[in-house]
Amino acid sequence: MVNKSGNSISGGGAETSHRCGRFCLGPLTFHCQAVGEEVQLSHGCRLAERTVSTFKNGLVFSNRPVKVKERIQLRVEKDLFNWHGALRVGFTNVPPSARILPLPCLAIPSLTNNPGHWAAPVDESFCQAGSELQFWVSRGGSVYVASNSCRKHKLLTGVNLSQPLWAMIDIYGQTCAIYLMGSEKKKLFYTRKSCPAPITLSSPDVNNSHSLIHGVSAYNRNSVECISCIDMIPADEGCVVCMGKEASITLPCGHRCMCKQCTQKVFHMFGTCPLCRHKIGAP
Repeated sequence: MVNKSGNSISGGGAETSHRCGRFCLGPLTFHCQAVGEEVQLSHGCRLAERTVSTFKNGLVFSNRPVKVKERIQLRVEKDLFNWHGALRVGFTNVPPSARILPLPCLAIPSLTNNPGHWAAPVDESFCQAGSELQFWVSRGGSVYVASNSCRKHKLLTGVNLSQPLWAMIDIYGQTCAIYLMGSEKKKLFYTRKSCPAPITLSSPDVNNSHSLIHGVSAYNRNSVECISCIDMIPADEGCVVCMGKEASITLPCGHRCMCKQCTQKVFHMFGTCPLCRHKIGAP
């Protein structure tokens, strides 16, 4: 990836695949570096918030390729009515790490006019604050969207399935903030899901959750991605978050699994033990 000055920067392992079990699809977050100029990521790169002073520059991508029929689940956290239009969703064959910063200001037509990009607008009725929706690409290359209030609706066709696909979302217009809840792929007898388990925000209004640490992309992105998949790592040895320091803090649940610095961050961001999910009352 190239930054705004034209310098090469590392992708930080944001697209590394990980599976914690047979039915795991791997962690799913927003890519921590390929984001629009007006987007801020927080909550483990799952909350993406665009500034309210503009309707554009809100592009985000998945941190890894998604599978055919893997349903990406979003919740609209904040909307405004001083703009026309709402969320745009789709897929791309172009890896986020291969993009040049700054990103184009719009998915449509800035990206969709180029090969390997498919996106379509989502109806405003799907995108009100608190709405939950999911979108996916079918085996036939069609993109569908559904919400908690509406049945599935076809957005477009013609997606190239011969190459890996990354989810592409434009936080556009009235939509100001979205939360990535995870993904799932239904089989005949079971359902595969992404990991880690979604972190539920305390309120659909992100203004009420600013007490949580923002800018998580600045610290150990790889560890945060898999924070719910580290149950297999022995406690009472090293810090299970940064993997570099000695575990020195004993949590209320009895697990001694994090260093002092990571305990503070995990407390503010997640509020639970990374091993057993017991609530952390105080670090």
